Amino acid sequence: MSSSIKNLLIFGATGLIGSRITREIVKNKSKFGKIAIFTSKGTSESKASELDNLKNEGVEIIIGDVSSASDVTKAYEGVDTVISAVGRNVIEQQIELVRLADESSSVHRFFPSEYGTDIEYRPASVNEVPHQKKLKVRAALKAADNLDHTYVVVGPYADGEPGLAFGANRAIPAAGTYDVKNKEAVLIEDGNLKVSYTTMKDVGKLVVLALTHPEASRNKALRVNSFTTSDAETLKEFEKQTGGQPWKVSYTPLDTLRKLEKEATDAGKPYAVGFTLRRIWAEGGTLYEKRDNHLIEGEDVVETLAEAVAEAIKVQTSTHKI
Repeated sequence: MSSSIKNLLIFGATGLIGSRITREIVKNKSKFGKIAIFTSKGTSESKASELDNLKNEGVEIIIGDVSSASDVTKAYEGVDTVISAVGRNVIEQQIELVRLADESSSVHRFFPSEYGTDIEYRPASVNEVPHQKKLKVRAALKAADNLDHTYVVVGPYADGEPGLAFGANRAIPAAGTYDVKNKEAVLIEDGNLKVSYTTMKDVGKLVVLALTHPEASRNKALRVNSFTTSDAETLKEFEKQTGGQPWKVSYTPLDTLRKLEKEATDAGKPYAVGFTLRRIWAEGGTLYEKRDNHLIEGEDVVETLAEAVAEAIKVQTSTHKI
């Protein structure tokens, strides 16, 4: 099977992580041939300015219905690689996208929407509620006859948007938060548990590197990240960059986090996934034996903790939408 990656189609290109991935692909457009995105009519209207900017960069905008086999099949024409960045709520739609890609005469590589912890990292991973839909997508890819795949595994996002790892988590602060405006933080356990993070900007960079290193990333779960740190180290950096004064700090014991997770899950609360993901991180779910940055020449391109905190502060204190 050909390993060449040249002509790209992106799903979810204007979403939270998809926009970062698309931005980095466009910045590196000289390394590719055709770059296209598949978007809905509604998105083409609500994000017209963003799509116009992409058009001006030479990106082809394909408007269609992702649930229409004929629309997707037509979009696949002349494409060798599909990059999906669809949101968690539509993860299962990728199973049909994989089936159609497998039947395509041109598509031979599929990057599913992973961009989180490795859902097959350890025995307990198969039982984690947030992993179930992604596991089904991986099963579909493994069963495909004509497709190679790449899973870009990055861990939690070290960014300042609400609810992200370096953001103000006002919905469920007990799951961990860094609130810049109020200089308040909630740390898990004693604050010394290690977690590996990736900034969303770095996710884009690492996807591009995976695309440009097709053999190294072929049929592999690439475990890549920006840095590994603890809550306490992260808080220290936030304090340093916000004037040096101590923040107001509280702690959520891991057992309490598990209890809150169970209560939210049993009650069917949509925010239960937030508790689950934080618990997975705290239990070492991102601490792989080694990271794979070196396989795609991604050791020296990623951001530092200090850079990530600086950007998170900028996002949290900005009056404009980032």
